[in-house]
Amino acid sequence: MIVSGLCSWLGRASLAGIVTLWAWTGGPRLRAAESTPVFRAGADRADITPDLGTPIPGGFAPPPATFIHDPLFVKALVLDDGTTRIAIVVCDIAALPLAVCDEAKRLVQAQTGVPVSHVLISATHTHSAGSPFRMENGDMTNMIDRDGGTPVSARALSPYQAFIAKRVADSVQNAIKRLEPARLGWGAGKVPDQVFNRRWFVQAEKNRRNPFGGVDQVRMNPAPATPDLIKPAGPTDPEVAFLAVQARDGRPLALLANYSLHYVGRGGPTDFSADYFGMFSERIGELLGGNRPGTPFVGIMSNGTSADVTGNDYSKPTKVEPPYVKMRRVANIVAAEVYRAYQSVAFQDWVKLDARYEELPLQPRRPTPEMLTYAKALLARPAGGQPWHAQERLLAHWMVQSLEVPGRLRVPVQAFRIGDLGIGSAPVEIFAEMGLELKARTPFAKTFTISLANGWFGYMPTPAQHEVGGYETWCGINRLEKEAAPKIVTALLGMFGSMRPEAPRP
Repeated sequence: MIVSGLCSWLGRASLAGIVTLWAWTGGPRLRAAESTPVFRAGADRADITPDLGTPIPGGFAPPPATFIHDPLFVKALVLDDGTTRIAIVVCDIAALPLAVCDEAKRLVQAQTGVPVSHVLISATHTHSAGSPFRMENGDMTNMIDRDGGTPVSARALSPYQAFIAKRVADSVQNAIKRLEPARLGWGAGKVPDQVFNRRWFVQAEKNRRNPFGGVDQVRMNPAPATPDLIKPAGPTDPEVAFLAVQARDGRPLALLANYSLHYVGRGGPTDFSADYFGMFSERIGELLGGNRPGTPFVGIMSNGTSADVTGNDYSKPTKVEPPYVKMRRVANIVAAEVYRAYQSVAFQDWVKLDARYEELPLQPRRPTPEMLTYAKALLARPAGGQPWHAQERLLAHWMVQSLEVPGRLRVPVQAFRIGDLGIGSAPVEIFAEMGLELKARTPFAKTFTISLANGWFGYMPTPAQHEVGGYETWCGINRLEKEAAPKIVTALLGMFGSMRPEAPRP
């Protein structure tokens, strides 16, 4: 009777009704579960160049932009293993406020369903981009904490901040629409002759003064090729690692590279430019033959652990070159090395994806009572006279302002697994020795770290670098507690281990 009734109902049912019933009972999912999962990838880029007149950060007196040398982009790479989907976004900008990343991730999740924990948003750190920060005296409230996921600050995003957040979400959405069956692989080369530690031990006391009335052991960016130089204060990481993505027919879809070079610079002083990051992206596309009609290849260079790294060799005299010449040369050299290593990449049709996200409770950097007394006395005096240090008044203002920062900050730390490749990230400018430690201790076959990701909390020196001082360690420039570096390394290694538990521990 039951069978007869069901057959009678099926005979009367419309085709649409049958399809609806099949879908409701899990038909498509059952079919997908029985088949081999398909790895898919998609990439996109969108223009985020601001209006001329927007301040260009990177110095203590940001000038307004007067010319667009080359456009600034947000670039998105979306990967999907059939179960897990992640998005990696890199923006041509100096740094991104936490509030902008929060809003962009909210939009991505709302529009695409990709969870906040699976979206990584970083800045290249070009010093020739418009600032998404409020520039009044280096406003430290850009480092806002959160209460229940909502920014403490009630201020709305500025128009440019909102534009960036929307463009990030748009680009991720476009990348998802471009998803197609893909294969991927990873590799690395070495470019040691374009990275140099910018922190030097120097002899002269006048070259080691800090803005707090004291004397450091180390100076950032010292005068080149002088008897004052003793030795660099730390290492560099010469590796350029990359993730390469191809369509199943061999067409290059995207390449995400990572090199620990702060930036190159030496463009036009009031020009917008993506720096060598943008030039690398174009050049690697040319080398891989990806810039073909109908093939939206997206090249991406992310910033590695470069907080104390420059492209200038201070042991030698500075070579003066026309604007953009050095940028182009560095981009071409790095792209050529990636292209060389690319030839031996073993591409895979499917790899496992995984993601971890945590917000570490860290203390903000506070001035000592002696530093605060010095700063208040300095600000109470009339400006003028011979200063102890050129930026002493600005740093004094930042020290006083730092007291307004919440007593505990929640700092986003994130890690991805892409097969046997691990990618870590943190919202700080990370020293090279931290990146080297993560690479040495990772459970993955290959690992790299993306700096300036999911917000910006200033420089993050290691405890040993704090001991010798220098620009990156100054209160107001360094904005997290002195033990932040080892805590973030520990968190990232824990994330790596949880995603790759089958690997032997180094």
